[in-house]
Amino acid sequence: MFYWVLRRLLGAIVRWVYRPTIEGLENVPAEGPVILAPNHLSFADSLVIPLVVPRQVSFLAKAEYFTGRGPKGWLTRWFFTTMGMVPVERGNGRAAKDSLDTALEILAEGRAFGIYPEGTRSQDGQLHRGHVGVARLALASGAPVVPVGLIGTDQLQPVGTKVPRVRPVTIRFGKPLDFSRYEGVGNNLPMLRAVTDQIMYSILELSGQDYVDRYEKRPDAA
Repeated sequence: MFYWVLRRLLGAIVRWVYRPTIEGLENVPAEGPVILAPNHLSFADSLVIPLVVPRQVSFLAKAEYFTGRGPKGWLTRWFFTTMGMVPVERGNGRAAKDSLDTALEILAEGRAFGIYPEGTRSQDGQLHRGHVGVARLALASGAPVVPVGLIGTDQLQPVGTKVPRVRPVTIRFGKPLDFSRYEGVGNNLPMLRAVTDQIMYSILELSGQDYVDRYEKRPDAA
């Protein structure tokens, strides 16, 4: 209940203040499992999408957001929990498997799950090569993938800033991609790569970004 109250309140503020352009929202299934796969330009992306989609969307979030102390830590933990964010440890293979298992549980419950195929925010504004985790998730769950193109969120909240600016933002939802024909291929890497590349191409068409065929490094990576 708190989620819907908070979503309606924040959603009304976002639509009134920022007046985002929203296209193709009818492409998001009203019920049943679905994977939303957007490009990633800003911290705000994980908040913008849940506020415009008329069903709860869960994203993975750094565990640090749920472990803070004091009033600020409590407020941050409450907010992320209420918004349906799922804490995850980053940085090792076990964490990646746990993340996939968590996502599969959410989808098995018939819910919506959001995942950034690039793995982290783009530092240069370009669309980078997607990791195959999104393909593993799609093939293991059988859920359709809705590609999402975000435009302008890097200006809404540039990397390193905490207070969102008032800037024009566009969110484009593409037609669902059905990969059920590949059921049973398991960990066939060429197939996972092909599925991921198809998803990335759909995102590219929606976002209008330049594409670079290399993975984006995490900001804290060497």
